[in-house]
Amino acid sequence: MLFRILGLVEAQDEQTGERILPTGVKQRALLGALVVKAGHNVSAHRLIDELWGEHPPANAANALQVHVARLRRLLAGPQGPDAGGSDRRPWIVTTSHGYTLQLAAVETDATRFHQLTGQGRRVLSQDPGQAGELLRHALSLWRGPALEGSVLGDICAVEAAQLEELRLTAMEMMYDAYLRTGRHREITGELVELTIDHPLRERFYDLLMTALYRCGRQAEALGVYTRARNRMVHELGVEPGPALRRLRDRILHQDPGLVLAAAPLPAAPPPLETGPVPVEPAADAALLPLYEEISRLHRRIERLQQEQTQLMRRLDELAASPARQVAAG
Repeated sequence: MLFRILGLVEAQDEQTGERILPTGVKQRALLGALVVKAGHNVSAHRLIDELWGEHPPANAANALQVHVARLRRLLAGPQGPDAGGSDRRPWIVTTSHGYTLQLAAVETDATRFHQLTGQGRRVLSQDPGQAGELLRHALSLWRGPALEGSVLGDICAVEAAQLEELRLTAMEMMYDAYLRTGRHREITGELVELTIDHPLRERFYDLLMTALYRCGRQAEALGVYTRARNRMVHELGVEPGPALRRLRDRILHQDPGLVLAAAPLPAAPPPLETGPVPVEPAADAALLPLYEEISRLHRRIERLQQEQTQLMRRLDELAASPARQVAAG
């Protein structure tokens, strides 16, 4: 049996594929709390607090026993605990102080998620390609918010918050792995959505700025910094952290260390005869729009030079063609 809490709380018989999904919110909260504390005794008092909080029923102990009994029958399956063909062991054990879900660590999707993210973290620096696949597999275990529909008390609430933080960290590592393997072009859209969904999480801005810069979109990368700074100043009253500011400065300086050897940026256009006015990076973000405009002008100049080269080549071809020579004669 696999107990799943990375989404709606449910159990799944891995032999038959049968899904066991508690229908009531109290049943889901009870199963969620027992899975979170699997292998440990959970007192009846704490489970009552988890399910009813400050407003327990008049006979809370009996009400809890009813919910436990229903959950036991649900986990045993429609044919009872002795039915053959699948794992029907007694999952919930009554102790002198409460209840324990007898569960091996490998029997929860959360533990599998922890194992895969741990493996990805360990190989990230040596083999980012493998790390990316491990982390993608780990994140595929999620079906929605952790303990969805089961958060009534502290046990599930604390676990859900911790799992969500681990999910976001795993996503950061996965996109870092993709950047290390030159997959910046395919992840920019996903990173844009993440900066919108998590506007105060600086690491997603960092990854997006790097991806855009490696795509040759320097002005857009600087625009992401401006957007991040405006959001943080407006909502938190603080400037972006030193890591994001350093990345902004490296982009302004066109630091070669930001570019993968296998995926260089397009060559910068040759300067005009008069040369563009150099812009030095500054801590004052008011200069960023000016630098972005200069970058746009550089790209426009590059396009015009490419068009000029194509027209000159076409003119040379026409001038050298036999028909042109005959007409000239």
